[in-house]
Amino acid sequence: MTNLRRQDVMLGTGAHVRCLGKGRKMRCTPLRPDVVAVLKAWLLYQPGKPGDPVFPSSRGGHLSADALQRLVSRNAEIARLSCPSLKKKSITPHTLRHTAAMSLMHHGVDLTVIALWLGHESSETTQIYLHADMQLKERALAHATASGVAPTRYKPPDPLLAFLEAL
Repeated sequence: MTNLRRQDVMLGTGAHVRCLGKGRKMRCTPLRPDVVAVLKAWLLYQPGKPGDPVFPSSRGGHLSADALQRLVSRNAEIARLSCPSLKKKSITPHTLRHTAAMSLMHHGVDLTVIALWLGHESSETTQIYLHADMQLKERALAHATASGVAPTRYKPPDPLLAFLEAL
């Protein structure tokens, strides 16, 4: 986002953004219709030349990574006012990226597609998201249950917990 130029944004049919990712590889990311509408409005509000940044700094140049982090932090503070569950969460540009990937996964998007979307070289890198998601594991387990009884989380008895704590 910090290096995105106006010429990298295609808002017509097949709307997408093009940018250089890690390893200087060209990445194309499709845009949802609601994002296209917001970007169109933003680009009209913030006119410029094709080589100008889409999200300029206060001086008109590219945003720095620190400036992006400050923007995310400032907006996270505002969000915390109406969403108390965010109070104890660390919100960074990377956690927003991770959350978007997890949302795609929860909506049934194939892991290889998510890996492409994230710009991962291999879907093995994206496997980390799977390991962190207990809800996804529980849904998979529910499909594997032959008895038709929904599984519950294991709750060890107190003597077992005492034994483990004494180790």
